[in-house]
Amino acid sequence: MLKIQDLHLSFGGIKALKGISFEAVPGEITGVIGPNGAGKTSLFNAISGFYTPDKGSVHFDGRDISGLGPDRRAVLGMARTFQNIALFRGMTVLDNIKLGAHTRLNTTLWQALRYFGQARSDELALRRDIEERVIDFLEIDHIRKLPITMLPYGLQKRVELGRALAMQPRVLMLDEPVAGMNREETADMARFILDVQEEFGTTILLVEHDMHMVMDICTRVVVLNFGEQIAEGSPEEVSGNPAVIKAYLGAAA
Repeated sequence: MLKIQDLHLSFGGIKALKGISFEAVPGEITGVIGPNGAGKTSLFNAISGFYTPDKGSVHFDGRDISGLGPDRRAVLGMARTFQNIALFRGMTVLDNIKLGAHTRLNTTLWQALRYFGQARSDELALRRDIEERVIDFLEIDHIRKLPITMLPYGLQKRVELGRALAMQPRVLMLDEPVAGMNREETADMARFILDVQEEFGTTILLVEHDMHMVMDICTRVVVLNFGEQIAEGSPEEVSGNPAVIKAYLGAAA
């Protein structure tokens, strides 16, 4: 579903990514891990089209999308969340989630401004879909009319996941979905991620520092360190890899 081939990215003299290559298998959860500064978020930004790599390619369902912008990649079915919450704080939960489905609306600007005909019917159908499929799925019906500013951090992260799910993505990219959460919130988010994979068959690419969660829910794991790919394999293979252990724990003199 998603193939990264020899990806290079630099900022001036700093090489953020150095020849990253891996594949995300359809319907599975692939984890990307590494110490701080390893290049994980830079990789996400290059895959989603926010950064233009110096070299290499990104393939989506067999198609080279390296030249497409983030909006076109979203239309194809690529959605993501962000390391730092990127919700519209002056809007309600429902309105934030509805914004994620803008790629599915086909009304003209004139219809949207006057809110009649297809614009109105599409909006009502979208709202029903989001309330039945996304809000109920994430168990946030009780907060759907609240503004984002009234929500605790854990629920805001869940709303951001809901906005990505509103796009009905084929590939879902999650950038540190449990960062800053307590143990209970982390367990809830891990359960929702697994449910997304199992119920919707979504291919998931996950960046996360919580190693327990990564090893529990990911099928394959890719490890970065200083922009280089040092390991790839099953969670068991990666956790016992000497290069991974050295990157995380250091080496004895």
